[in-house]
Amino acid sequence: MARSDLLIDMVEAERRGDKQRFKALVEAVIAEERAKQHHLVADRLSELITTLGSSGLLARDEAASRVTDLVLEVVPSRSLASLHLRSAVRAAIDEVVEEHRRSDLLRSHGLEPRNRILLDGPPGNGKTSLAEAIATETMLPFYVVRYEGVVSSFLGETASRLDAVFEFARTRRCVLFFDEFDSIAKERADTNETGEIKRVVSTLLLQIDRLPAHVVVVCSTNHSELLDRAAWRRFQLRLELDAPTRVEATEFLEEMRTRLGGDLGLAPRTLADKLSGASYAELEQVAVDIRRRYVLALPDGDLARIARTRIEQWRTQAHP
Repeated sequence: MARSDLLIDMVEAERRGDKQRFKALVEAVIAEERAKQHHLVADRLSELITTLGSSGLLARDEAASRVTDLVLEVVPSRSLASLHLRSAVRAAIDEVVEEHRRSDLLRSHGLEPRNRILLDGPPGNGKTSLAEAIATETMLPFYVVRYEGVVSSFLGETASRLDAVFEFARTRRCVLFFDEFDSIAKERADTNETGEIKRVVSTLLLQIDRLPAHVVVVCSTNHSELLDRAAWRRFQLRLELDAPTRVEATEFLEEMRTRLGGDLGLAPRTLADKLSGASYAELEQVAVDIRRRYVLALPDGDLARIARTRIEQWRTQAHP
């Protein structure tokens, strides 16, 4: 049985005479029924909308074409097992994934899965990778909002483009990802911000409130202090992804050594000490650089010297 939010939207679209939106919503129901293995229902619905005329066949494709400049579809490849997550974060994400996998059971009891997640923490510690992994684990398409397409210098256009993004997302089961969320959800009380920015934030928060549970919206920020205070209340799950501790960095480098198939010039614990403060992305980059330069220097490569050189380069770049 299709969910009440889609049925209500369908009735409203038909009442307004919006045939294109009505057909797009029917396509969303078909996708959901197929995901539930209800192929007879899905096939019958597909047959019915086909008889409505050729204009209905490409409704979803047309909707996607209209937001080509606003969202980027990424084929998710990261899994939760491939990420280094603290136990509390992993447990919270596991719960959300379970809720979406067993959403039928929740809905039979009048409940919906959580679908609004905020990831906070310094860059390079897995926020984007975690958003992608959520899409992988829930087996949903992964859409990344393209700010270069959404944000406009013309009055009113940014809010209307945001509306288009959410209208697109509402008609399909997906994970919608806002990176650097603070750049678009700034504190409205800031006297330095224009009225246009405040209208954009109001539109954004309203649209997040209206998202149906089959759309998982994941937002990440490096500067949570810049977020509008009302934005925090929109998220059912707020998780911090911090830089690795010494122990976590050591474990990560040990795994990198195994994955890269060779030593890194220094013991993982020593390397972690010398790269204190590095993010997971920086640790991985240094480890890969060490192995890359060593392979190119064979057969006379000095692994320890290469490691020391890469560490010094990282320190120079991190603290110029």
